[in-house]
Amino acid sequence: MDQKGRVLSECNESKGFSHPFLIIGILAIVAVAAFGLLRFTGQRFGPEKSQSWQEVGPVIPGTFADAEVVDLGDGQYRIYYSAEPETVGFEGQVYSAVSQDGVNWKQEEGIRMKWAIFPDVVKLSDGTWRMYFQNAGVIKSAISSDGLSWTDEPGIRIDSNEQGFSLENVGAQSTVWLEDGTFIMLYRGTINQPYQTSEKIPNKDTHVYFWATSKDGLNFEKKGLAIDSRNETLLGAVDGAEWVKWDPSEMRVYVWSYAGVFHVTYKDGTFSELNFDFTNNKDSMAKFAPNPPSDPTLAKINGKWFMYFGQHTKGIYYATY
Repeated sequence: MDQKGRVLSECNESKGFSHPFLIIGILAIVAVAAFGLLRFTGQRFGPEKSQSWQEVGPVIPGTFADAEVVDLGDGQYRIYYSAEPETVGFEGQVYSAVSQDGVNWKQEEGIRMKWAIFPDVVKLSDGTWRMYFQNAGVIKSAISSDGLSWTDEPGIRIDSNEQGFSLENVGAQSTVWLEDGTFIMLYRGTINQPYQTSEKIPNKDTHVYFWATSKDGLNFEKKGLAIDSRNETLLGAVDGAEWVKWDPSEMRVYVWSYAGVFHVTYKDGTFSELNFDFTNNKDSMAKFAPNPPSDPTLAKINGKWFMYFGQHTKGIYYATY
């Protein structure tokens, strides 16, 4: 299979969970778990547990997904987002837009990257930008002086070789650069078999999250599992990781699964248990609704938290906290 074919195949399963009636290979997004049936840490999933986050509506309508927001440091914010495979002339395009209020976004001209799935952007100490992305089953990177024009960096940042696991690919990564100069990357590994449970689930693969650290942002040392989805809460499905500095003393990682958006906290090499945050599922009887909030990215803009998330074939939506 050539690179284009591999990347297209990767897009079709990337960060998404396959669904029986979307098997034709498009980026399938599945399933919010039924809230009356699933429980987590003794608490019932449901609207009453997501009142802190309020869905507002679309900010970038269309067949777009995989949003990533960065602070430009001058009162402006940039959102990167990707074309979905349904787009005519799809080439894994990454686009961008800018905003001062987090609500009204002005698209910037041109295409930022092609065949760069799940853009993950970090500002470096010299003011340049690095984008990590998944391509052909591995994680690569590109560099930019202005965040608009990007040049591929040689080599592979993370490959699919993981001790104790047989992975089909890696991707859906999120990277943070800590004050001590350490880069930490979380990345999803795809196990090519469904999670074994008594319930019939729509996803044919199992996704788990690993983590790795680096001093230069290029050469990473793998550290093992960070978030294991092989349990009765996540049912083998976890995706769309996003690092968030929630406050000066708390680092979080947001992810999504069948039941909606969750987060874990990170401290001194340890990831906490999951905490449920948000869903926009209105039908508590829908066991596997087709369009849950996916691939969250967060930004605090003018004192308010914004969560941007994908809605398959509809665009990038947002909720506020």
